[in-house]
Amino acid sequence: MISAKEAREIFSRADLICSAEEVAAAVKHLAVEIKASLGDAHPLVLSVMGGAVVFSGQILPLLDFPLDFDYIHASRYGNATQGNTLEWKVMPKENVTSRVVLVLDDILDEGHTLAAIRDKVLGMGAAAFYSAVFADKDLGRAKPIQADFAGIRLPNRYVFGFGMDVRGAWRNLPAIYALKEE
Repeated sequence: MISAKEAREIFSRADLICSAEEVAAAVKHLAVEIKASLGDAHPLVLSVMGGAVVFSGQILPLLDFPLDFDYIHASRYGNATQGNTLEWKVMPKENVTSRVVLVLDDILDEGHTLAAIRDKVLGMGAAAFYSAVFADKDLGRAKPIQADFAGIRLPNRYVFGFGMDVRGAWRNLPAIYALKEE
């Protein structure tokens, strides 16, 4: 955890990558794509805590079809800026067996966490797995999973805002920022 002063210093030097208006437009576009594909499936939607909480809160009201909602909490980052060992914190309370499952996540970075969630959900007996990420980071190399639905593409920089944090801070921003490149 960083101090409020440190968080403000980081923000003051950050680059705006995606405005709040661009974020909102991307979420609306994703909702249309998801409805077209899963609107008749009555899916179980799982939000990946804590990063996807903002994205989930914005997109769920736009998904105007029957769905069930739950969450899963798996993390490789904690408050760090680099991934580590995957930690399973909370499994879904809803039964995923024979369900069409849509997982909502904030960002597809290296893809290890989302791939592990896919494997876990399918291993629990889901009939089908879909993933929707607000952002897909362009790493310039293959990832172990591709999102079925992706809102925006981001450069390979450390980003924060709209659910994504920097050392625990700034998940609450309506836009996306990147740390200054040194």
